[in-house]
Amino acid sequence: MLKISPFRLATLLLALIASCNPKQQPKEETSQTVNPLDTLKSPRDFYPKERAQVLVVGSFHFEYPGLDKHKAKDDNKIDVLEEPKKSELKALTDYITKFKPNKVAIEARPKWNTMDKYRGYKNGEYADKRDERYTIAMQVASNMGLDTLYAVDTNSLSDDLYKKDSMLVKSLTDKIDWDAPDPYWDMATGYLDYKDAVIPNMHLLDYFKYMNSVEAHRANYGLYLTGTMGKADGQTADNLSMWWYNRNLRIFSKLVGLTEGPEDRIIVVMGNGHASLLRHLFEASPQYDFVEFSSLDE
Repeated sequence: MLKISPFRLATLLLALIASCNPKQQPKEETSQTVNPLDTLKSPRDFYPKERAQVLVVGSFHFEYPGLDKHKAKDDNKIDVLEEPKKSELKALTDYITKFKPNKVAIEARPKWNTMDKYRGYKNGEYADKRDERYTIAMQVASNMGLDTLYAVDTNSLSDDLYKKDSMLVKSLTDKIDWDAPDPYWDMATGYLDYKDAVIPNMHLLDYFKYMNSVEAHRANYGLYLTGTMGKADGQTADNLSMWWYNRNLRIFSKLVGLTEGPEDRIIVVMGNGHASLLRHLFEASPQYDFVEFSSLDE
């Protein structure tokens, strides 16, 4: 009798079982796996698709009034009424006009008499003015044949409170050390000096694209968030909110008030410090589409 070892017998049995139960082929996937996040609606889906378009043109002050904490050095100042900046200014205003606004708003208060000045501008007056309210805003509005220029600047809540009760306002800010050292401001001055220094040698349009970028606007806003922030029992935050943030909210409120519908195309010409906060407000509002300054080339 033929003897088979236990190992050999086990191998034969396994082979027999395998031949009787052929390996099943894996099922082909008939559909791709769906990511649940891809099926969720965007908050934007619940608001109108058509929205008012807003182009915020953040600018430095062409006449260098010296009212801000940072002041440009004389060597870095330019004259937009002299070449080559005069031609660059025209290229800048032609570029902004491509947005085709039906409304133009500026950083001015009622006492500036905006409409009187705009009517004079259209009649050939103020040709010697370098102020961006004339050289940018009025030029673009004139290019578009607009009859109205909107003044949207305003004072802040802290100003109003001070007039009503100056002692109250002082008590809300008396713990702030206004002369406290701020290493971040020291760093920022290097950045601000650098920006000023490139203007004379850079095309004005390219510089405006640079200064109106997301990164530049965030950096501008960040200048207000250092120093004594986190100290003075929160008074720095209180002061910032009722002064700078409130003023820009009031400006935004005025812009909302002059908006008539989704067909509006609004240009806002403001100091670039305002532009950084206005970007934040317009980007968050369901009523508006914020238009990137650099996108007009697309």
